[in-house]
Amino acid sequence: TSAFSTQRTFAVSKGSSAVNNKNVVLKDTAADLGIPCEDECALQSFPNLPPSVHPGVVTGEAMIDLLNHAKENGYAIPAVNCVTSSSINACLEAARKNDAPVIIQFSSGGSQFYAGKGLDNTNFKAAIAGAVSGAFHVRTLAEQYGVPVILHTDHCAKKLLPWIDGLLAASERYYESHGEPLFSSHMIDLSEEPLEENLEICQDYLGRMSKIGLLLEMELGITGGEEDGVDNSDVPLEDLYSKPEEIYQTYQALQPISDMYTIAAAFGNVHGVYSPGNVKLEPKILKNAQAYISEKLGDSAPESKKPVSFVFHGGSGSDQSDIQESIGYGVIKMNIDTDTQWSYWEGVKKFEAEYHDYLQTQIGNPDGPEKPNKKYYDPRVCLRSAEDNTVERLSRSFADLNCVNILGLGDPKDPENVMEPEQGSLMPKKGGLPV
Repeated sequence: TSAFSTQRTFAVSKGSSAVNNKNVVLKDTAADLGIPCEDECALQSFPNLPPSVHPGVVTGEAMIDLLNHAKENGYAIPAVNCVTSSSINACLEAARKNDAPVIIQFSSGGSQFYAGKGLDNTNFKAAIAGAVSGAFHVRTLAEQYGVPVILHTDHCAKKLLPWIDGLLAASERYYESHGEPLFSSHMIDLSEEPLEENLEICQDYLGRMSKIGLLLEMELGITGGEEDGVDNSDVPLEDLYSKPEEIYQTYQALQPISDMYTIAAAFGNVHGVYSPGNVKLEPKILKNAQAYISEKLGDSAPESKKPVSFVFHGGSGSDQSDIQESIGYGVIKMNIDTDTQWSYWEGVKKFEAEYHDYLQTQIGNPDGPEKPNKKYYDPRVCLRSAEDNTVERLSRSFADLNCVNILGLGDPKDPENVMEPEQGSLMPKKGGLPV
């Protein structure tokens, strides 16, 4: 492997109803930016995955091949909401440690935060800029970690559609010069609108998105609880459960346009973490829907009898048996936000508890009144504690989703040229770089 990446050549068949097959030389991001790409970064494909799936952000055919591989092999990919470069890096590290793909996603609020809360967000301009900035961060580092990443945006209600429009424009512009979209997929959540309006708008967006290899995730029914400023904690109980007829109606509306879509059907899902017994998931709703649609399709139904790819929203705190059951019914993606929010904060909390007496002033601690505390309040130290704790928590999620040892790369090598502190100290070795 060379120190600098060579160009990869991929088939740009963006799903069955997208652009015509053609071979286009796609520069990977490392080659595009002129940065080193060695070892796993330079892989053309993975031992255990379809040959189209490569390190870095996957779109179009490669993304569909990855999702189909998950469905056929009984695993789902964790989709983690990220709001900083630090949380993105934790996801990439966790994916490589678990030898697995990952989905990194941004909400509109998370995108605005990524840009900085000091920016004006009129017409969602800060949220658009933040998501695009995050996308380039993911594209730059996903290859370096040697893992395939689906780059996604989360819930987009009707009032937020201008945000998605801005991101679609960015992907269309990126496609012109790179042969693929900037993002992999977008979610449009019109579950609070009448079903007919939901489907009509989704049809329009799917037609536009599939032309450049973008996948659409749409929602049926309502995910309860509260997340990112959207409060559905008081919705009627029946709205938390989708009906097979509605899911089939969605299939009929979208399938003729493109197969590049997934459905976040409601089966009692709730955002957040609640006490046992307060959330009743019914994964068999997904099983019944697959059977209903397969019966309607007759001989044209797939051999697996799973014509729909489902998304599991509100995955944080869910019982593992419900997760496993839902995967068996065609779930290929599970969203995780609340649990990783807590794990990130808990990492900071643990660090503060351990070094509390060294974090109260710049100078003076239990070792002496003149002792400096810079090595303790350097934000890199507590943020790394947050990352470590999040990587550990995400490893449980990868295991719950059967998403371990998927790539076939084995355990990652220990990073070299990383200046570690002396044992028992936060400071780097003498003569080394800062922590």
